[in-house]
Parts: sequence; C-alpha cells; structure tokens
Amino acid sequence: MHRYRNHSVLPLFVFLFSVLILNGLLQAEEPSQQQPLQIATFQCDITPPLGSPLCYGHITPAKEIVDPLSARGIILLNARKPIVLLALDWVGANNEAQDVWKQRLATALGTSVDRCAIHCLHQHDTPGVDISANALLEQNGLKEVMYDTAYVEDVMQRTIAAAKMSLQHAQPVSHIGTGKAKVAQFASNRRILGTDGKVKIVRFSSSRNPAAIAAPEGTIDPYVRMISLWNQDEPLVVLSYYATHPQSYYGKGGVSCDTVGLARAMHEKQTPGVPHIHFNGAGGNIGAGKYNNGDPENRPLLAQRLADGMQRAWESTQKSPLSASNVNWKVKPVHLPIRDTLDETTLTGILQNPQAKLTDRIRAARDLNYLQRTKAGKTIGITRLQLGSAQIIHMPGELFVEYQLAAQKMAPNDFVCMAAYGDQGPGYIGTTIAYSQGGYETGRVSRTAPEVEATLMQTLKELVGTND
Repeated sequence: MHRYRNHSVLPLFVFLFSVLILNGLLQAEEPSQQQPLQIATFQCDITPPLGSPLCYGHITPAKEIVDPLSARGIILLNARKPIVLLALDWVGANNEAQDVWKQRLATALGTSVDRCAIHCLHQHDTPGVDISANALLEQNGLKEVMYDTAYVEDVMQRTIAAAKMSLQHAQPVSHIGTGKAKVAQFASNRRILGTDGKVKIVRFSSSRNPAAIAAPEGTIDPYVRMISLWNQDEPLVVLSYYATHPQSYYGKGGVSCDTVGLARAMHEKQTPGVPHIHFNGAGGNIGAGKYNNGDPENRPLLAQRLADGMQRAWESTQKSPLSASNVNWKVKPVHLPIRDTLDETTLTGILQNPQAKLTDRIRAARDLNYLQRTKAGKTIGITRLQLGSAQIIHMPGELFVEYQLAAQKMAPNDFVCMAAYGDQGPGYIGTTIAYSQGGYETGRVSRTAPEVEATLMQTLKELVGTND
C-alpha cells in the first residue's frame, strides 16, 4: 500500500502544478527571460474642433487648424506586465486627467496604473486638460471653459482603441539604438540674473529685448537624444528627447503642434515607415527667446534646427542587443511639498466670484484642485524605464533643466533621457535657489515649495543611481 501511494500522489501533484502554470496562477520569477521582448506602437489624430478652448482656456480659442495634433505611444511586452508610454500634443494633462488616462490604458492593455507614463509636449496652441479642476469650474457655473469635454472623451476612446488594436501587430525587438547630437541656436535659459543674483530678465519663448538676445544661452542641455528599437536591421520606432519650451508664437487661435511637432514630422520623412514619438525634456526654464523674436516665419526655422539635430543623432546611433531580461521598470510615489502661498480660502473666493476675470477663476480652480489633492495625501508616481544601458526617467511638472543634468551625472555610463511634463498639477518645479531668485517660473505659477529639490534629487538617486 505504501508503494502504491507514492506512485499515485507524485503524478497527481505534477498534473495539478501543470494546470496552475497553464492557467497563470503561478508565475516564474523571471518571465521576461522566457519570452522575447516585443513592442507595439500606436498613433491617433487628436486635433480639436474649431471653437475649442486652448491652453486651459487662458488664450484665444481655436480659430484655425495650422497643423494637426497627435497622440503617439509605445507598449513594451513580455517584460512582466506591459509598459505603456504615451506622448500627447497637448499643453498639459493634469491631476485627474492623469488618473483617468492611466486607469483606462491599464484596463484596456492588461497592465497596472503604475506602469503607464503619460506626457505632453506642452505646445500652447493646444488643449490643456485637468478633469478635477474642470469639475470645480462646472460647480461654479463655468462649463466648457477649460476644454471641450466631448472632444477629450473622444480622444481617450479612440487613442485607447488604437493602443489595444496595436497589440495585434506587436513586433519582436532584438536591439536598442542610442544616439545624441547638439541642437544649434534653439534653446536658451529663460532666467537671466543681475549682479545681485536675482532674476533681472525673463527671456520667454520669444523676445525682442536686445539685452535678452545678447545674453548667453545660460544653463541648458544642448543635446537631443534618440532611442531606437530594432528587429535585427529593421528600425521599429524612434523615441526622442529634447528640453525646451516648444512654442515659437501662440495665442492667436491657430492650433499647432509647433516646432517640436514639425521637427518630428521632418525626421519621419527621412525614416519612412518608422514611427517617431517625441518627449519634452526638463524644459521648465528653457525656451527659444535668444533665437526667436516671435515672428511666424521663425517656427519652421526652429523646427528645422531641431530636425537637423535629430538627423545627426540618428546618424550617430550605436546598436546593442536587447532582450526582455534587460528591461526594468521602477516607480516611486512622491509627495511634493506644497507652496505656502496657496491659500484655500482665497482661491475659493476667486473661483466663486462671478466678477473676477475668467482666466483668474480658471487658474484659481487649478491651484485649488492641486492644493486639495496634495493635502489629501495624493502622490505622483515618478518612474524609471531601463532598456539595457539606456535609462528613461518620467517626471512631473514644468521641471527645471538642472534635474535632467543631475540625473545624467548620477549614471555617467548610461544613456540617460528624461521626459518631463507628466502630471503638470505642480506647475513649475524649480531648484531651491531659484525660489529665492524671483522670476516668473518660481512666482505664482509654481505650486511647489523650495524643499522640492531635496525630494526630487533623493528620488532620482534611488531610481537612476542604481541599476537593476
């Protein structure tokens, strides 16, 4: 009887274990080592209808379509749960807009919210979407003043449908390519200091001030960086990263993907059939003001300069093997310190005042919403995607370029890219010293306290400074 039990229990155990494996109830610790890395890419037109509010309703509504807008994304498969990166030709997708985008993508693509990164290119003649702030406006009789709600719902549905459909055409990845090149006469630091160490001139995206034009470029990251994924000798997708405010001129009602969108299209023409997804780097204190006086004819010139840099980066590409086991995703939820100038009573008063300027009421709703979310303990997820020796950090807000430069120094042997303009609820995010220097960015348009630098630098050390 004893021998009979041994011979019957073992086959039964093997059978049950196999059933569990087949039904996905048990997973190997390293599934990425058992399946090849694959990617799927998707794209969707997100041009708004005429009459739509632009830039959160702060500027002239859409009067004409100068250039189409698009949503562009990539899904990485077989590196555990899918990883989703999405870049939008919007000025911003903030607070609950981030929550809704990520939840819908995660549900549709079989992944988790914390494995989705949503970023905007921050062109100003485009929609700005903040669902929870918009709800505050509607509660106070201001409906459809921030964005066209039907348009946003349509964009989400069509983009997510395109993402789901793209899974049917996933392609294997064998190599990663990396390349970078300087972009000439585009970016310049917006904050020009006087002899007292305070901001003397704010050099915005365009300037006719001779002193601003004559001043040095200042602290910038002059490089456009490119990551490409390949199936042997066939390029599958290009991801590019460049830190600057992208607008050449805006506010006249002409919907446009602006300099970065035009440069993206120029490079796509040079690499037919290869999707190009562009991300804006940490360009909160960077613009084109030294090289742009705001004349419309400067838009294609700036776009060409960026496209030339993209082409040189593409030509410098170096390839190396990449497998699913070389892909790693890390996330850290952070609670950013809030600015003490944000007062809930004052902001509520402005929002509820029908005599106040519409733009002031919209800004009050945005400030109040972020304040309430932060007080309630809402965190923002900062993520790091490692692809072999390349690292991509996904950051919130209109981030100062110093954070991007610091991240690169933390991993000097890696190819480090940064996408900012994720959740723009915090507004501008400066360095500690910048808050004492004055200037536009660290004035009323920043919702974070000077202590934010310590929080974010520690986060970068934890995400970027360690490879695993």
